[in-house]
Amino acid sequence: MPCKPAIASMSVGRAWVHSLPEKLSQIAQAGFKGVEIFYEDLEYLAKEKGEPTEENLLIAARETKDICDRHGLEVIGLQPFLFYEGLLDRDVHQQKIAKLHTWFKIIKILGTDIIQIPSNFQPDGISGDLDLIVSDMIEVADLGLQQEPPVRFAYESLAWGTYVSTWDTMWEIIQRVDRPNFGCCLDTFNIAGRVWADPASPSGTVPDADALLAQSLDRLVKTIDVNKVFYVQVVDAEKMEQPLVPGHPFHVDGQPARMNWSRNARLFLYEQEKGGYLPVFEVARVILKELGFEGWVSMELFSRTMADPDPTVPQSHSQRGIRAWQQLAKELDL
Repeated sequence: MPCKPAIASMSVGRAWVHSLPEKLSQIAQAGFKGVEIFYEDLEYLAKEKGEPTEENLLIAARETKDICDRHGLEVIGLQPFLFYEGLLDRDVHQQKIAKLHTWFKIIKILGTDIIQIPSNFQPDGISGDLDLIVSDMIEVADLGLQQEPPVRFAYESLAWGTYVSTWDTMWEIIQRVDRPNFGCCLDTFNIAGRVWADPASPSGTVPDADALLAQSLDRLVKTIDVNKVFYVQVVDAEKMEQPLVPGHPFHVDGQPARMNWSRNARLFLYEQEKGGYLPVFEVARVILKELGFEGWVSMELFSRTMADPDPTVPQSHSQRGIRAWQQLAKELDL
């Protein structure tokens, strides 16, 4: 299918401040056709009925699907299935597998077949042994293949992942897993934010940033099978006025600078007036034109503004997101 615009539900407001029904309404009114459902949104909807038990989560999923249907929105995936791969405590691993079976029920109700798994960014308790990571991913992929309809997994390399922080490592894992339902989500922020940018640097970039990004994107086009890209996320981020190091308002002890940056300061594309500075358009152009991806393109934002209690946040974020999509679609003739 040609490229179509989506947005993540938390990108227009956090669940404890803004209700999912209102957010979905604003997302649809803005003109989006698809939505990534953030698990947190389902949890908060379930809590309105008591505890977030499996029963209440499934009720929340049905309500969400009904709202999406009324607004003509397609659920493109459920995310994030956090802290899964490489766990040293295999009892905790089994708890994750048990949770996955609940997620299988949820996505069936939501009408999607994609679960997104971000790379594990726990500081300890996990292994960087690729054999273990691959084995863990084969396990979920095979469980997904047993579902009816089969469930796909979109692995995403987070720029601050403990052991998997680049698309190159992510792709090696995908190849070794070698299952038709195990692919990836390519995110412009996590690509540019890892290989080109450094929020802890006074310049905001790594040394030789442009050359490194060009080499990375050249490899990406030559390496990645576009059929393994299940969807794409397009987002920018603010350049820090001061390096994001201890003493910076966004700094949190024990957390990587890129993680603190990501959680507080992402922007939609074309928001240079707000400080956007990543080469997002170039990354998006390579993925959508040179690699030839067609499908859902999601405007996925994380920012301190999502927790702003101002009731206009869902509308303003939805409108900012669709403007970014419309400009991108125009410039790339999507």
